Amino acid sequence: MTLKALLLNGSLKTREETSNTESLMYEVITHFEKENVQSETIRLADYNIKFGISEDEGEGDEWPFILEKIKTADILVIGTPLWIGEKSSITTLAMERIYGGSSLTNEKGQSIYYNKVAGVVVTGNEDGAKHAASSVLYGLTHCGFTIPPNVDTYWVGEAGPGASYIEAEGYKNDFTMQHAKTMAYNLIHFARILKANRIPAEGNLIES
Repeated sequence: MTLKALLLNGSLKTREETSNTESLMYEVITHFEKENVQSETIRLADYNIKFGISEDEGEGDEWPFILEKIKTADILVIGTPLWIGEKSSITTLAMERIYGGSSLTNEKGQSIYYNKVAGVVVTGNEDGAKHAASSVLYGLTHCGFTIPPNVDTYWVGEAGPGASYIEAEGYKNDFTMQHAKTMAYNLIHFARILKANRIPAEGNLIES
């Protein structure tokens, strides 16, 4: 059984700059690779994603390209840095656009996000990780994604200005590394279950 994972990095930096969030996301990817899960990472700041609550906001909007990749993925991971204790503005934008596609249906008439699992990765040098994770995970399950247990992994440094994940060698944090592993494997386990046993359509069809 082949699984595909899509990881959306909500860093405010484009791909020309090093991303602390992406560095932690790659810890999750290493476990995906061990289980032969095909992974692709997208830096959201590299794309022109228009504001809106729909699947396509018209000319120049590059969200439909990302949405097509979400449609073909079995696993979605949202990565976000923390700013003022919150998920990034780009992550919020992506969540709004994901929500905008939740009325689209699969062949059974369910949301296109049914039978997909999702998790979240958070980095920052202050608190807010659990708040941001709960916001992302609730939003995704509300849209139709399945959220397995323990699929949030995060690293935060001391309050105030200080070293971020890479500089602070966050990979040495046993708690964070264990959560990255648990998250990866729980996403894989549930993705396999849903791929072999689709959610029945009874009672959850989107009315046209």
